[in-house]
Amino acid sequence: MTDLSAETVTLIMMGGIFLGIFTGYPIAFVFGTVGLFVGFTVWGLKAIEVIYGRMYGMMMDYILLAVPLFVFMGVMLERSGITEKLYDALFVWLGGFRGGLAILTVLIGTILAACVGIIAASITMLALVALPSMVRKGYSKSLAAGAVCAGGCLGILIPPSVMLVVYGPTAGISVGKLFMGAFFPGFTLSILYCSYIAVRSYLQPNVAPSVPAEERQVPFLKKTWMLIVALGPVAILIMSVLGVIFLGIAPPTEAAGCGAFVATLLTIAYRRFSWQVLKEVVRITMRTCGFIFLIITMAVAFTSVFLAAGCGDVVEEVILGAPGGRWGIFAIIMFIIFILGMFIEWIGIVLIMVPIVTPIATALGFDLVWFSIMVCVNLQMAFMTPPVAGGIFICRGACPTELGVSMGDIIRGVVPFVLLIIVGLTLMTIFPDIILWLPAQMIK
Repeated sequence: MTDLSAETVTLIMMGGIFLGIFTGYPIAFVFGTVGLFVGFTVWGLKAIEVIYGRMYGMMMDYILLAVPLFVFMGVMLERSGITEKLYDALFVWLGGFRGGLAILTVLIGTILAACVGIIAASITMLALVALPSMVRKGYSKSLAAGAVCAGGCLGILIPPSVMLVVYGPTAGISVGKLFMGAFFPGFTLSILYCSYIAVRSYLQPNVAPSVPAEERQVPFLKKTWMLIVALGPVAILIMSVLGVIFLGIAPPTEAAGCGAFVATLLTIAYRRFSWQVLKEVVRITMRTCGFIFLIITMAVAFTSVFLAAGCGDVVEEVILGAPGGRWGIFAIIMFIIFILGMFIEWIGIVLIMVPIVTPIATALGFDLVWFSIMVCVNLQMAFMTPPVAGGIFICRGACPTELGVSMGDIIRGVVPFVLLIIVGLTLMTIFPDIILWLPAQMIK
């Protein structure tokens, strides 16, 4: 055992994290290694008690059962073919407008976000269904790729979101309230994205031309029926998850089970279900959740040592001592999270930063639901800001090679959408009811 001050431990642990990230090792192993090394250095074998108690408590939290259920729901829905139905139905309505296909892409991303909850599935579906259509119709590759990334990334914000399921128990906040609080912010970003596309397409018609009339000539009644048939199952799925939470019928975990069951029924109804599909969905769910829970356990090992050694108090003291009052401190927290988002996966940021900044938000008098959703909206940028930028890499990997969409096209395309997220954060700061109104209407 070594007698180290809290300030020294803070520098060692934060420095160890950043050095570990740049080595290229998986972030889970970095968290676990730094936490265990410092824990044994400071307390010896007593570190096991510190780490095990917190880790056991976190992993036994009932709400985390919703994670595999929501992942299963999203992956099963990806296999159902619902995205193709939605795209075909909305294509005949919006294809005639300049930028209509890009707006359609964002809208489908918004709808999928309320059904899927994981960005990998959303972006992959959009990259395979919407991106080829836009590029072949003469759309700018950067605008098309940007719409795919931005629309797909809404899946991690608009409930049912895996991020919110992990955030809730980490911050000690109701996941149901976070779900309701994230709804309007997600729609706000969607509206900002669509507005940008519409304005840019009007000013630069060559980047997003309208689809020729002969390619979308469908009788009014038929295209209306197509829209009803496409949106009806989606509405059922959304109500089966978010409706029962809002009405107070079931908490998020049970609602996740209901959603997984309904997604399976939809896959059967669309005649896409098979034993092979079920095995593939279960395999992907197990692999994804194994990754998530590995990071959770290792990050908890890190935060257990970090907080027990008094490092949280050191960070809190430094941040609270910053100039600018409560809003200056809030801006600093948002900036730190934005910078971390360039280098660390969202789950690492949530598990490391949330236990530290939540007490600060409480001390500053911020509503915790509002503050939490602001952090989650901020983390939208993490998926579109290199070098980590999960959304960009997923889009690049899923994009058909024959389209010739380069990494540079995707990065140029997401820049305006990152700026729009900053605009959205500003609006939610000025008008906090964008976040707080719906949670206040929940039936207890």
